Amino acid sequence: MLITETLPIVSDLPAEPPNAYVEAMVKRAGTSFYWAMRSLKIERRRGVFAVYGFCRDVDDIADGDLPLDKKRVLLELWRTEIKEIFDGTPSHPISRALVDPVRTFELREADFIAVIDGMEMDAYPRVRIQDMAELELYCDRVACAVGRLCVRIFGLRENEGVKLSASLGAALQLTNILRDIVEDAARDRVYLPADLLGRADAKSDQITDVLAAPGLADLCAGLAGRAEQHFKDAARIIQHADPKAARPAHMMMQVYYRIFQKLQKRGWHDLERDVRPSKFEKMALALRYGIFG
Repeated sequence: MLITETLPIVSDLPAEPPNAYVEAMVKRAGTSFYWAMRSLKIERRRGVFAVYGFCRDVDDIADGDLPLDKKRVLLELWRTEIKEIFDGTPSHPISRALVDPVRTFELREADFIAVIDGMEMDAYPRVRIQDMAELELYCDRVACAVGRLCVRIFGLRENEGVKLSASLGAALQLTNILRDIVEDAARDRVYLPADLLGRADAKSDQITDVLAAPGLADLCAGLAGRAEQHFKDAARIIQHADPKAARPAHMMMQVYYRIFQKLQKRGWHDLERDVRPSKFEKMALALRYGIFG
């Protein structure tokens, strides 16, 4: 397929220097992690902002309203752009902002490509996950691969960083899935594995049958058990890691573990009740673990 398009650049963000572009992306997103990331030393901060900018851009492509063929073209352009980062010839402000972090922190091309592959799984207008193996692959691509990029920037040792990315990435993504079952269903996305839905007596993979499955609450409880074990594994790794290098991961874990606890308290029969932390809660955690931790 001949690709003649280029990756779009957000016109109201400063394109020069590239670091200003990605920092403006993070700031405009309103993420509660912005001020915590600001507490990092400048080289690491710029690296995290650049990775965030990349992840945000490919996620926006996957979640947007463009036709599937257009989304796939844009994601393929990002695959090309990632290769050009490692060749030293990128053109987009985000990828130009990634050049120094890739070199300084030895970020891996395979992790960037894994994120894009995960976004392509999300790009389809109808999403279904067949079994736990596919769910684990999805979690690895959209969450653990992002973690593998970030922990190298944070400065964790390689072995503990990879293990932490696996545990914390899976915990966070399972929490997202359990939190957003109804919201995802409204967009014809079901991340609960089809084989588990079959055991939960769902009549089909149609949204109404999924949400009405007699064993849906038990299915959710089982996935929550997996998430809880991943949280415990991540906490154990963080406990023995360099506190300064692990601080951003610790903060993210604390934010999501509070969401997870709210999910557990709410239970699995009233899936529409919102459990997101308030802005005050997120800011309190940012202050505790990000700035003063």
